[in-house]
Amino acid sequence: MDPTAEAKLLMTRRHFFGRASSGIGIAALGSLLGAEARADDALAGLPHHPPKAKRVIYLFQHGGPSQIDLFDHKPDLVRFRGQDLPESVRMGQRLTGMTAFQDNFPTAPSIFKFAPHGKSGMLLSELIPHTARIADDLCLIRSLHTEAINHDPAVTFFQTGFQLAGRPSIGSWIAYGLGSENKDLPAFVVMVSQGKGGSQALADRQWASGFLPSKFQGVKFRAAADPVLYLGDPPGYGRDARRRYLDDLGKLNEMKLAEMQDPEIATRIAQYEMAFRMQASVPELTDLSTEPDATFDLYGPDARTPGSYAANCILARRLAERGVRFIQLFHRGWDQHGNLPRDIRLQCEQTDQASAALVTDLKQRGLLDDTIIVWGGEFGRTVYSQGTLTEENYGRDHHPRCFAMWLAGGGMQGGLTYGATDDFSYNIVENPADVHDLHATILHQLGIDHTKLTYKFQGRHYRLTDVHGKVLRPLLSTAA
Repeated sequence: MDPTAEAKLLMTRRHFFGRASSGIGIAALGSLLGAEARADDALAGLPHHPPKAKRVIYLFQHGGPSQIDLFDHKPDLVRFRGQDLPESVRMGQRLTGMTAFQDNFPTAPSIFKFAPHGKSGMLLSELIPHTARIADDLCLIRSLHTEAINHDPAVTFFQTGFQLAGRPSIGSWIAYGLGSENKDLPAFVVMVSQGKGGSQALADRQWASGFLPSKFQGVKFRAAADPVLYLGDPPGYGRDARRRYLDDLGKLNEMKLAEMQDPEIATRIAQYEMAFRMQASVPELTDLSTEPDATFDLYGPDARTPGSYAANCILARRLAERGVRFIQLFHRGWDQHGNLPRDIRLQCEQTDQASAALVTDLKQRGLLDDTIIVWGGEFGRTVYSQGTLTEENYGRDHHPRCFAMWLAGGGMQGGLTYGATDDFSYNIVENPADVHDLHATILHQLGIDHTKLTYKFQGRHYRLTDVHGKVLRPLLSTAA
């Protein structure tokens, strides 16, 4: 049978509206018919409650920063230096293949000094002096935990709420629910930078849309003359010719859409049009030559280097100014199994000033109040040394049981330290918070009830937080 004829036989009225409601839906089809889309292109009924934030900038530190060397001060560990970590602390925790066969687990106190900062007296490491200066803007969580002990499932869990690949990323969920404030840029943008240390693989699926329509996937910006692949026109092919080509192609696709009623065809039309608009908006966005010297001084010596973490932080601010809903920076190089004191210094030199500058810059521009900044990785590091422990050197293995992240802006409580760990920074003893709780809290500040943002796929209504998650209300400012 001809595939088109078969599709027509299958396309009952109930089947069509069922697919439309679970895909781009009637709102997208309406826009194809010439209707003006709402400014924010949000789902009907959203936001669920008045939002405190409009957008998110997620500074993902890929590899797992060591909480015990940055955020979780344990001065009493000095007296346990070199001693085997007690089994009563480890409690039979699952180990990675890198330390499972160690004969002992020597306790390795941090060699870095900590001091209180800001009016809140937040204890922070000497490795992050710039972050220390904005302590009263930070909401520091010391009691995060996760289910995954290896990088890929742990990163996938943080991005999608599931350890198995294939689900929509948090950026895609937010773009799906709230849309974009700028019709000339994607709702979800991703940038990747490389630290001076080693790095783990980072798959593009970490910002994929999973079973959501593909228009909601993250768009990756590169540090190149062409920031977005295939966006530019070939030599001799002008903008007028591109416009005529897209008009004709759009008519063909609309005919196919009317015939097949496939929401992904509507997505294709929308993506072609977005790409055309981005040809004008992206070059202006990524041209940092218009920034004053004071901006580069604020973000640090790497800020003029395309593709650096600092340069990406400036681009994140520019994207936020232009109404992009979810901006994610992945910075690789935090996987410090050996030579941690050397490598963590290098990572902090690359990220500390720019991270703090982003908070300061947004605050100066009046954007911090409605922008959530998230800083952290997929898990923490162990208190025991991986391999040999010496006076000035140690490494740390992956540690999912407890680690730290900070948030700023968007109605989060500045100067707050939430949660506590035991004397070895190994187990949580106060206010545990898991990945689903973090996701639920971010969504809440955006005006989304995490239990109501769902998508029906293969007969089940899915959500970012699955059947878990609670809003961490102590993290919210009294005005939130």
